[in-house]
Amino acid sequence: MRPIDLAREHGLSAQAVRNYDDAGVLPPTERSDAGYRRYTPLHAQALRAFLALRAGHGHQPATEILRSIHRGDTDAAYRLLDTAHLALLAERDTRAEVAAALSTLSAGTPFHGRALTVGELARRLDVHPATLRAWETEGILHPHRDRVTGYREYGPDCVRDAEIARQLRRGGYRLSQVAQFLDSLREAGGAEALNDFLDAWQHRLAARSRALLAGAAQLDAYLTLVGA
Repeated sequence: MRPIDLAREHGLSAQAVRNYDDAGVLPPTERSDAGYRRYTPLHAQALRAFLALRAGHGHQPATEILRSIHRGDTDAAYRLLDTAHLALLAERDTRAEVAAALSTLSAGTPFHGRALTVGELARRLDVHPATLRAWETEGILHPHRDRVTGYREYGPDCVRDAEIARQLRRGGYRLSQVAQFLDSLREAGGAEALNDFLDAWQHRLAARSRALLAGAAQLDAYLTLVGA
């Protein structure tokens, strides 16, 4: 088989196949007397495995997985595969925590008015001012500072964040989880937008899970061919 024969299956250029060969994505290649590369069904399956792995793992990790196999270090390849699944699981857990936090929030009455001082906000929430300062240190709150006095000022958005933080803390959430939830809320642009954000996030996670499965299937077929 020629480079173009492998390339056509995937809509690639012959040069792309040669580049993958040079990068170690394909197993060692024999050359004809004239110096042309000779590919076999084994090379074709290696390319299928690489392209499938790339969809779920990314270009460089997929490259390293195939390189590990070709140097006989299948354990290193398995570790790379496991790392990707662990990272996906951690992201799935993060998404679930944010979704659970959102479901615990009550509608509440939005705060309108002038910015509050740390003491005023503490009384509104029935917490100690030191608690608000601790939340600021953890990245939960981001109050402004008065340019003249340097005192903290908690505007409507900051008051909302503080009320959410109090509710989540009462629900048993750790400070890091509260900070993570509020970061997601700010990034999405509000609770309603966050619901859409969470739905899109779930779809991305599902798509990556399927991509990892597809990559594993092609890799398993390749390992069977090489007898690994």
